Amino acid sequence: MKRNLFFSICFLAMFAIAWNGCRENSDTTRPEIDLEEPAEGDILQIGGEHGVHFEANFSDNEALASYKVNIHPDFDGHTHRSSTEETVDFEFEQSWSLSGRNAAVHHHEIKIPEDATPGEYHLMVYCTDAAGNESHIAVNVILSHEAGEVHED
Repeated sequence: MKRNLFFSICFLAMFAIAWNGCRENSDTTRPEIDLEEPAEGDILQIGGEHGVHFEANFSDNEALASYKVNIHPDFDGHTHRSSTEETVDFEFEQSWSLSGRNAAVHHHEIKIPEDATPGEYHLMVYCTDAAGNESHIAVNVILSHEAGEVHED
């Protein structure tokens, strides 16, 4: 009798652990990203008075956790710079926290310094939900000393 009771308790304990483990890892859906600005092919002004116009909507079936923006060069390995031109390949990466199931983000926090190398860059946006699922989106942008499309806020 004691043996049957012991096995029954062990079975129930293992079942409870397995049930809780399945419930905790049940969110396997990646968050969604709707990047409105910058868009594919946008020109981002180097050294502009205002930062890059960033606007995106994030959503998840359970809960959002954070998003990250990464900008890095998309050069083909050679340069056409004069020896007197002193520029630096621009790289940017920053993360921000999110909460809730939906978040609309709008800011001008990304600044491109005066000495940034003009040219083609990748702008990547990553979003992670509370369960650790991640999605990303990428657009090609151009850094230029000429002003791109002006956005009114």
